[in-house]
Amino acid sequence: MSDQELLEKLRNPETLNYGFNLLVREYQQRVYSLVRKMVIDHEDAHDLTQEVFIKVHKNIHSFREDSQLFTWIYRIASNECFTFLKKKKRRFFIPIHDVGKELAEKIETGSLISGDEVQMQLQKAILTLPDKQRMVFNMKYFEDLSYEEIGAITGTSVGALKASYHHAVKKIEEFLTSH
Repeated sequence: MSDQELLEKLRNPETLNYGFNLLVREYQQRVYSLVRKMVIDHEDAHDLTQEVFIKVHKNIHSFREDSQLFTWIYRIASNECFTFLKKKKRRFFIPIHDVGKELAEKIETGSLISGDEVQMQLQKAILTLPDKQRMVFNMKYFEDLSYEEIGAITGTSVGALKASYHHAVKKIEEFLTSH
């Protein structure tokens, strides 16, 4: 189903619930994947994914169609991740580097995360990146989004995104060679 057909169902009071169910089925896995890479913990990612779709449901009428639907949903998901991580840092008075350490420990002990040692090291390296840089890296590397798509989601220029991705790759390489 195209975005336009989906939006028609979402904007019609008689088909709103059906349209929303279709939207969740279409985008839930991708949103969860993006959120999980940012917050690591399954329960947190599950809760945030639900929050994203609650916001989508409440605000679908304000979607202006100046971007793709998934871009708009990813922007909401990105903002929810950043807000969650900021709250977590404030709530526990955790310095930024300690949040990464806490998330890295979840990678090692989490029964829901599988992967060999190389994958674990990659995930730990990614956690050393600043939140926005980590989001850009995840979208480019794991989601295979174009810089234009990431720019539409994050409101950042393509040049800045390329620089951010390049710096992220360098930091990850440095981490992997030193650990």
